[in-house]
Amino acid sequence: MRWGRAGLAGLILLAAVAAEAGPVREAAEAAGIVARMTTAYEKVAGYQTATETSEYRDDLIVATRRFRYSFHKPDRLRIDMETPHSGMRIVFPDENGRVFVRFGGWMGFMKLRLAPDNSLFATRAGQRLDQSDFGLLIRNIGRSIGEERRGELTVREKDGRVQLEVVATDHFLPEEVTRYCFVIDRTLWLPVAVTESTPEGRLKRTIRFRDLTIVPAFPEDFFRIDEEETAHGQSPG
Repeated sequence: MRWGRAGLAGLILLAAVAAEAGPVREAAEAAGIVARMTTAYEKVAGYQTATETSEYRDDLIVATRRFRYSFHKPDRLRIDMETPHSGMRIVFPDENGRVFVRFGGWMGFMKLRLAPDNSLFATRAGQRLDQSDFGLLIRNIGRSIGEERRGELTVREKDGRVQLEVVATDHFLPEEVTRYCFVIDRTLWLPVAVTESTPEGRLKRTIRFRDLTIVPAFPEDFFRIDEEETAHGQSPG
């Protein structure tokens, strides 16, 4: 079959339009997913997760944290550490914006009030423990697929979950660029995992949110900073 110049030009134009339509379609789909997540989170008063974060260097894990994360809007946060510092309890914030820390085990007598930017709460990724709530994460995802996007964006479904993968400005180290993979539950429309890599694909950090439980209301004294243990000082989950 012979094609005239007009026919060839038309084919080239159609190919160009098709190539452009793919990224535009995925960007619109990703924006719709973030909108659904935002709406879902607006309906949540509080929640708990079993959270695990692992940091990597040269493809090897160099640090892992596991903890029970309890959050109630707007800013009440309690972290019960599993590893490291098993038994440590951290409550953000007190009336002066300080962080209450009570150690576990034989060090249970130690109770501290520290500034939120204390190195105890920091990670190599530049993120503090109190910068971990779903609201902030969803806003960061929105920026990653929007104004802070620095590369390709893909949207796919796997095992009943949605995966958004994008190269964007790092959420907590703005001088760096990170390849993110956000995994979202299609039932709750909330995040269940984040993988952070270099733009070339070398692992930097993984975050897993397991056993997610929506908690409409915590016991009255759950976030109270008392010297003595109370009956409601235990997890409601």
